[in-house]
Amino acid sequence: MIVNSEDLDAIIFDFDGVLTDNRVLVFGDGTEAVWCNRADGLAFDRLRTLNFPTFIVSTETSAVVRARGTKLQIPVLHGVVDKAIAIKALCADHGFSADRLMFVGNDINDLPAIDVVGYPIAVADAHPQVIDAAKHVLSRKGGQGVAREVMEAVIRFPVAN
Repeated sequence: MIVNSEDLDAIIFDFDGVLTDNRVLVFGDGTEAVWCNRADGLAFDRLRTLNFPTFIVSTETSAVVRARGTKLQIPVLHGVVDKAIAIKALCADHGFSADRLMFVGNDINDLPAIDVVGYPIAVADAHPQVIDAAKHVLSRKGGQGVAREVMEAVIRFPVAN
């Protein structure tokens, strides 16, 4: 699937299992750490340079989600109970049309979001129900440069000028 960027209002990414490999390291004091991919950082830098809206929507209320969003300069909606409601709120707040949104997810809590957007995408190691519901399945697993693949292969934005 190749999507023309003019057909998209924004791209929304789940965090855990999409921008991470879905593993979490929990320290004795309760703080958490996750692995993220620097290729995604370059992709988000390029999308920001192109003034292309991107968001992270996560059910987690976690310092790591917030910190990664801050580093990437991406708005983060975290602690979201229903991702479809969050997406509808983004549409209302930004004048987006849900059928012009791309959502990249991996697990069953992403299904409500996948059901409301025009371009639902699954990572390669997504839950089977998410793969079935998606219009496109990426070749990369979560945490392995998913944003980079979306940017270069799906909407064909090159990283370099």
